[in-house]
Amino acid sequence: MSYTALYRKFRPDNFDDVKGQEPIVTTLKNQIMAERVGHAYLFCGTRGTGKTTVAKLLAKAVNCEHPVDGNPCNECTMCKRIATQTSMNVIEIDAASNNGVDNVREIVEEVRYSPTEGRYKVYIIDEVHMLSTGAFNALLKTIEEPPSYVIFILATTEVHKIPVTILSRCQRYDFKRITIDIITDRLKELMEIEHIEAEEKALRYIARAGDGSMRDALSLLDQCISFYLGKKLTYDNVLEVLGAVDTQVFSKLLQDIREQNAIGCMKLLEDIEMNGRELGQFVIEFIWYLRNLLLIKSSEDVSDIIIEVSSENMAILQKEAMQIEEQTIIRYIRIFSELSNQIRYASRKRILIEIALIKLCRPEMEQSYDSLIDRIKILEEKLEKGVVVSTDSKATDTKVIPEPELQKPSNLPDALPEDIKEVARNWKGLITQISKKAPALGMVLKGATLSTEGQGLVIVTTEELDKELIEREGHIQLIKDTIASLIQKQVQIQTRYLNKEKERMDHVLDLTKIIKVPIEYQD
Repeated sequence: MSYTALYRKFRPDNFDDVKGQEPIVTTLKNQIMAERVGHAYLFCGTRGTGKTTVAKLLAKAVNCEHPVDGNPCNECTMCKRIATQTSMNVIEIDAASNNGVDNVREIVEEVRYSPTEGRYKVYIIDEVHMLSTGAFNALLKTIEEPPSYVIFILATTEVHKIPVTILSRCQRYDFKRITIDIITDRLKELMEIEHIEAEEKALRYIARAGDGSMRDALSLLDQCISFYLGKKLTYDNVLEVLGAVDTQVFSKLLQDIREQNAIGCMKLLEDIEMNGRELGQFVIEFIWYLRNLLLIKSSEDVSDIIIEVSSENMAILQKEAMQIEEQTIIRYIRIFSELSNQIRYASRKRILIEIALIKLCRPEMEQSYDSLIDRIKILEEKLEKGVVVSTDSKATDTKVIPEPELQKPSNLPDALPEDIKEVARNWKGLITQISKKAPALGMVLKGATLSTEGQGLVIVTTEELDKELIEREGHIQLIKDTIASLIQKQVQIQTRYLNKEKERMDHVLDLTKIIKVPIEYQD
């Protein structure tokens, strides 16, 4: 006898064996027991969640001669014929290959004839969204008022493509993704039946790779068992068969990225490819790894979030999460998410991944907001060490040179209105001096507006992050000291965030523009 795939061999033969769809199963069983079966059903949801399986069970249950609590008995003549696909009462139609008006007209003609055996004639139309507009229109009247002995069960993975006129005539059931825990428990159960030894960690990884689909998980398990036939299925075996990458490799890659070690990233990528890992899967897994980091970083209590990793890897993730900013993680996820779409049909996946890794290591290559924040963070880390970066256009390397500290004037008198005007006249030059000491601060000040309030100055920003950067410890004092070196007086400085959705920038007094306009008085 030929081999039967696991997902076919262990297809549920009663509603109780359907995993992860309890609300739907309970509703259908109650309808069968109360004899309140509808005339049209729409089963929608992602692949491998049990739509077709439940449709066949429903067809079997409504025709069963001796149903038990809403379940088919699987022993009567009707159950056996439906199970072996020899019954004339259950008609399965693939809408992908039978999507024309003529195909639907054949169904409409057949509906007129009552079932030769059993109570109901059940039409299961799979991937119904593939029907043409004309086909939907031809089916519309029949679905609305079918004969009492006909039941339509429509199944689709893309419910948004179904016309509203069809949706309104069906009982809709949304099949949700099956959780990793439920899939893992099912895989364990099947491994015991098959007498195959497998590590729980390996089964859990397969369950996660199934991405909410029981069928996908069973197909992956089948593949792993076949490769290591007769041996214990271990976590390392699964990684090798599925072309996946271990968490420690991602940890090393992230470390190289944070250190801006592009060469190290390239070597690591080469090792991954040489070991036969699938590069598309590598990108998806790295995004998942970054997602776990972001969850840990944004959660106060790690126990409140669900992360599918071992306790050892959890400790590594927590340590790494403490060393990296949320904005940086979000930037990494954005770049690799864009990459995952690009490499799907690319012939040279490695080149695209190398470009993405270089982008991560070199934030200055991008002009987006999150890359700018990443560049500012790198500059601040260098400034904390007492150095600033100066690039020689004739040289290929970046030189790091020390910058002398400003001499802070002490016991200076408060600034007067004339002094404030002097500051406004020389504001650009003051920003230039500040930029030499704090490039990130200088960049923010260039985009801010200098205003005044009372005897002091107000720096107005349109971004909350810019306001926070100006207020950071040492930055306000640096601005005050730079101004004092010009006017030899102390000036009070405040910051303000302008919400552009609620306030208008032209209502803010721009001091640098006003002092340039001569004011004439007329008697």
